[in-house]
Amino acid sequence: MKFTNKVVMITGASKGLGRALTLAFAERGAQLAICARNESTLKKIKKEAEGLGATVLAIPADVSNPEDVERFVSITEAEYGRVDVLINNASVFGPGPTLLNDYPNEDFINVIQVNVFNPFIMTKRVLPGMLARNEGSIINVTSEAGKTGFAEWGAYGISKFAVEGLTQTWADETEDSGIRINMVDPGEMDTDMHDRAVPDCDYPLANPSEVVDVFLYLASDASTDVTGKRFEAQAFSLEGAEE
Repeated sequence: MKFTNKVVMITGASKGLGRALTLAFAERGAQLAICARNESTLKKIKKEAEGLGATVLAIPADVSNPEDVERFVSITEAEYGRVDVLINNASVFGPGPTLLNDYPNEDFINVIQVNVFNPFIMTKRVLPGMLARNEGSIINVTSEAGKTGFAEWGAYGISKFAVEGLTQTWADETEDSGIRINMVDPGEMDTDMHDRAVPDCDYPLANPSEVVDVFLYLASDASTDVTGKRFEAQAFSLEGAEE
């Protein structure tokens, strides 16, 4: 599966799943536009992806900030002319395992700002260009905590419930437009965020590089008729989807 001449935009690209996705698309020839808040780690992944032969535009940005979103997308459109694929990956967990009754108000607001407002304003910004071309793929990252409430997961789980509703609503509003908007639950992975959520984890976890296949599928022309769907990455087979 190749993505030559496809412009793929990934938020939260400097580590974890975002890093794995950046390298997976780089290996397959995509033109990449990536962002993260940490400039030093962003530079490292840019160098890794370029080492695989990819063209990489790396912009330090906080995509919960509308001004940063505008800057990120505007620079990408000026450089590449369009955005073919948007992966809304950036998110935060918030304070460690915390009961809602003890949850600081400011932390709750911040998690919702990053995890819900972020994919809303990113999608709102790239969607007009996609609609003008009658094509494009938007992939939102959700979680098992987005369909089942877990004690002490606080605003993170609640934000993922909202991401699922956002995905379904926008998919319905763009039906028959040539745009597809889907969501992926990557499952439990060996990441800094999982360490924060489950600090005493004593069971094996997936490596982020093991869950990229469903993202490749949803970004490819093989999924042009798929929208409004929820995928579990660790149960997905790319070979089965292509049959």
